[in-house]
Amino acid sequence: LLWLLVLLLAWLGPALGDEEKDGEMVAEEEKKKEEDEVLSDEIKEEDNVLVLHEHNFARALSEHQLLLVEFYAPWCGHCQQLAPTYIQAATQLRNESSPARLGKVDATAQTTLANEFNITSYPTLKLFRDGNRTHPLPYTGIMDTQGIVRWMQRRAGPSATLLHDTDTASAFANSQDLVVIGFFKDLKGEAAQAFYEVAVEMVDVPFGVAEAAELFQAYGLSADTVCLFKKFDERQTNFPVDPVRGLDTAELTRLLRVHSLRLVTEFSNETSNQIFSAKIPHHMLLFLNKSSSEQLSLQDGFKAAASTFRGEVLFVVVDVNGYGADVLSFFGMTPADAPTLRLVKMENNRKYQMEQDSFSDTAIRTFIRAVLDGKVKPHLLSAEPPEDWDSRPVKVLVGKTFEQVAFDETKNVFVKFYAPWCSHCQAMAPAWEELGERYKDREDIVIAEMDATANELENITIHGFPTLHYFPAGPGKKMVEYKSARDVETFSKFLENGGMLPVEPPVVSE
Repeated sequence: LLWLLVLLLAWLGPALGDEEKDGEMVAEEEKKKEEDEVLSDEIKEEDNVLVLHEHNFARALSEHQLLLVEFYAPWCGHCQQLAPTYIQAATQLRNESSPARLGKVDATAQTTLANEFNITSYPTLKLFRDGNRTHPLPYTGIMDTQGIVRWMQRRAGPSATLLHDTDTASAFANSQDLVVIGFFKDLKGEAAQAFYEVAVEMVDVPFGVAEAAELFQAYGLSADTVCLFKKFDERQTNFPVDPVRGLDTAELTRLLRVHSLRLVTEFSNETSNQIFSAKIPHHMLLFLNKSSSEQLSLQDGFKAAASTFRGEVLFVVVDVNGYGADVLSFFGMTPADAPTLRLVKMENNRKYQMEQDSFSDTAIRTFIRAVLDGKVKPHLLSAEPPEDWDSRPVKVLVGKTFEQVAFDETKNVFVKFYAPWCSHCQAMAPAWEELGERYKDREDIVIAEMDATANELENITIHGFPTLHYFPAGPGKKMVEYKSARDVETFSKFLENGGMLPVEPPVVSE
């Protein structure tokens, strides 16, 4: 039996060795196949989106005249949210046989491409045109399906429709609520080219262009002019091209955005983006309850005043029981405060309250002019001071009590301006409490905090949370912003050194 076993092993040994070798060869072949797939310039698709990497990127650029590429990270929540939208846009463009295509790059895996195109956040969308990879254009459209499709379509075809006669021009001008037509005597001139550039960016509005003499005559024009046609307010607004300066693209875009808004816009989910992107420096707000016919009638005087300040002041109606209810806290208001008027300076969020004696157009114009001329003080929010505001180590300040505490000439006051919902403020809270405990017995040092969402100050604007300001003792209203590390020991060094961090001696090695 022993000899039989030895003979059997001798006979099977080479076969088993061959089997192992065969397994190794298969594994090697599969590995080589995987490497070949990675190194290949073949372009695969997932739901009509091109899957790109460093080995097929050049081929994709050469094969597609317009290629929008999303650089994403698999773990990024914003990327995951964009994914179905991006697929829908890619599918729609593919079904329309558009020359524009969409692609994607996993920037966490394709680090060479991410570095080449300076990808620092996700998702980042860049447009590559005519195979040029040195100057991709950043995506500037809205992040929804139609926004992406329109943005790409406007770049794939002519950005403005050529209108040949009065019939086509009239049909085009009446096709939508907002339409822009440029009338140019030379469509190859600089003014017309600038107009095409504006049309490429303003994808939410149809653009047409005309050069026929009969069209100039039909619309009462004698020189190059851009016309905005609306189905509300004034029917036609003309923007003549300056014969010396020509057409400035930024200024034309601004004018079209401003005049595309209604004289009075109701604040809603659909209009909020328009309101904040119009870049109008002041907003005049009428807060009312739309269920009250008496309050609704106040819109007449409000609208009558609007045309005087077009481009300088945006007039907005806010329904306190509708979509506008969410903004009431920003103004320190409740629905019971309606009807009321506020003017907001957008650069610093300063709010101005109009006396409620009259809602007439004359009274509204007078009030707005007084604010613009600096004759009205801002209406500042302030919570009521808690009864025990100074009983804890960290003193609680409100708008009404801030000045008397912060500018006390006998005290050095260190104030944290915070927002209740701010996670950074919440993370820093224990350190601030410990700091208050450390200095609670010091007569010359006060540690304080103020909820900057419920309290406003006339000469101090808080832009982020938490913000830390130090108000040193002595005459004059002095203020030092603290910008260093947010730990108790560094805070203490700052306070002990009179509102500045001591200069640390350089470390010298042996």
